[in-house]
Amino acid sequence: MSESLAAFRDQRSQELRRLAEEHLQHDLTQSDRDTLNSAGSKVGTHAKIGSLVGLGLGVYCAVRLRTMRLAYFRAFRAAEKPVEVKFADGRTEPVPDITQQLSPSKWGDAATYFFFSLGGLFLGGELGLLSGTASASRTITKDPEAKERIERAFKNYQIDVMKQQIQQMEGKSKLEKIFG
Repeated sequence: MSESLAAFRDQRSQELRRLAEEHLQHDLTQSDRDTLNSAGSKVGTHAKIGSLVGLGLGVYCAVRLRTMRLAYFRAFRAAEKPVEVKFADGRTEPVPDITQQLSPSKWGDAATYFFFSLGGLFLGGELGLLSGTASASRTITKDPEAKERIERAFKNYQIDVMKQQIQQMEGKSKLEKIFG
């Protein structure tokens, strides 16, 4: 049960990291490791650039929306508005002035900038991650022999991870050790 909580996974992640390093060192050549490092850096670079472009696009859209909202408000304020409504029975009712309720506010502007920036950051980061993954995939698959060695090393890593999980599941749980 404690393995499902992120706070208790540190030991597990260190074991997996050590196991991955062993497979990188023993199953792959130096050129294969360089290819993997290059592919990994491409993913990170694309994600960073995509995030920055998305953030910029979000701010740009927020500025455009704010400008448009201000123009609509100025046009609404300058337009001639009715001050009363006359009903068929002859009764007249005054129309309230809602100009103040429609005016752009600092809080609305702050929310616009925040949410558009956040949306742009998310969208750009995800698109950058996708393009980086595609670029990294092309880097790895460029050399068929290296691709085969990398896939074999990854499969061996997965087998070792599953063996560890089986041993862990067959062994006594922490509760059984405490109460047993």
